[in-house]
Amino acid sequence: MNIEHPAITQTMETGYANIISQPEHVGIDAMGDEILAGDEIIEINGEIILESNLEDYLIEYCGAQYKTAE
Repeated sequence: MNIEHPAITQTMETGYANIISQPEHVGIDAMGDEILAGDEIIEINGEIILESNLEDYLIEYCGAQYKTAE
């Protein structure tokens, strides 16, 4: 009876994933996250920010305040 984890069994049968096929690393954004080729980025005053980090960047570095209209 084989109780080995399926991911280990697959790796043993097919080998490790091809590291070369990973997206190219192109830098680090202003929030310290890795930027990969194809990522959506925004440039503000020379700073590069991943689109997914834009809200955090605006709050931390630009003093933005998100509110709900009343």
